[in-house]
Parts: sequence; C-alpha cells; structure tokens
Amino acid sequence: MTEIKEAFAKGKAFIPFITCGDPDLETTKKIVRSMAANGADLIELGIPFSDPTAEGPVIQGANLRALTGGVTTDKIFDMVRELRKDLTLPMVFMTYANVVFSYDAEKFISTCAEIGINGLILPDLPFEEKEEFSDICKRYDVALISLIAPTSANRIAMIAKEAEGFIYIVSSLGVTGVRSEINTDIASLVKLVRENSSVPCAVGFGISTPEQAAKMAGISDGAIVGSAIIKLVARYGKDAAGPVGEYVKSMKDALR
Repeated sequence: MTEIKEAFAKGKAFIPFITCGDPDLETTKKIVRSMAANGADLIELGIPFSDPTAEGPVIQGANLRALTGGVTTDKIFDMVRELRKDLTLPMVFMTYANVVFSYDAEKFISTCAEIGINGLILPDLPFEEKEEFSDICKRYDVALISLIAPTSANRIAMIAKEAEGFIYIVSSLGVTGVRSEINTDIASLVKLVRENSSVPCAVGFGISTPEQAAKMAGISDGAIVGSAIIKLVARYGKDAAGPVGEYVKSMKDALR
C-alpha cells in the first residue's frame, strides 16, 4: 500500500483509467507504457465486465469490445506480469464484485499481490458488504479503495475513517462520462474526508480537460480520467498509444 502513497508524494497525482483488452491486450500494454512515460502517477486498469453498472456508454462500449475480443481475467493477469518487468509505478484494478467473486476472491486477490497490483476498486461493492473482500485484501496487502459520492452524506466520515490506499471521490451523480462542467460541491466533500482520514483523495467521473483536472486537483490530491481516454482509444484503435500519451502529458502538465 505504500506504493499508492508514493503516487501522491510528488504533488498532485494524475490517474488515468484504461479498459484492458480494448481493442486488444497488446495495445493496452503500449498504452499503459505510454501513460507511464508521460507522467501518470498511478494507473487504473479496468477488467471488463458484461454488466458495468457504474459506466456510461463510452466505457460500456470499451467493455463490450474487450469481451468480444476474448479478454479474460487470466490474460489480464499475464499482461500485468509482463508490464511489471519494467514498470514500477502503482497500478490498481477497477472492476466489479462479481468478477472477483466468480474468479474466487482469495485466488483473485492473492494473484493481484503476486503480480504487483497495489489496489482494487469495486464501484458496486456497498461499504456495508466490504468485509468479504477487505479481510482478504488486508492479508495480501492489496488496498481496497473506497468510493465516496455526493450521495454518501452521513456515511462519508465512516467510509473515510476505514479508507486505505486512496479515496476515490465521485464528482457527479450518475454514470461515468465526459461532462462539460462539474457542479458538485467537491470542496466540502473533501473537507469532510480530510477531517476523518489522512489517506489521499482524488476526484473522478466527468473530468476531461486540463482545466477541469487542475480545478479538481486544486481541491483534492489528484484527478482521475477515464472516458476521455477511452474515447481516444475508440478513435485511434491500435494506434492509440501516441495520442493517449500526449493527452496524459497535457493533463499532468496542468497539475504541476
């Protein structure tokens, strides 16, 4: 878990998200390396799922393309093993509880530890039910990363107190996707989190421009971007590594 802390140690963190296997795993590897080379501080690797309830149409499309292309959890594990030969930056998986559950939670999380995955984000896992995963995560030193949304209200303090790795602050209601503006009062959310936890917090959902990233990271400890990157992958396909790298660089520069 100390690796995740390091992502936030050098100023505001930029955290890009990518769906593994869209359009194929070879391309995913190139994109991850390009992100790392262009200033990403931590990378979220999405394991595709057939019913990704938190995702908007952009990431749903990426899930569908990846699954149609034959991506499996085991193939993604192998890809991470390869990336870990030369990449040292923190990486976390973002997927759904069912993916971990059907693979066998103990086997999934112990493999994460073995291949160098530092954390796990499960957007559909209610705080009240996290025990079935959190105990195993603690055993293998894989951070179970908490999400806090504007609707978390009176549960924010409780979630923050138990948080580890970093806290994912969901900027807006609804599903993931690019938004022209973010109207949630993020500052008061962050204030409440900081009163209850020393774990860094980063804002995601809806961030697509360097201006938005700078604004959100100004309030918190970092910015998370998914859909805007997936759109580039959808546009450039197997040639996406270059354009994604340039985009990551522009976002990281905005946070410096």
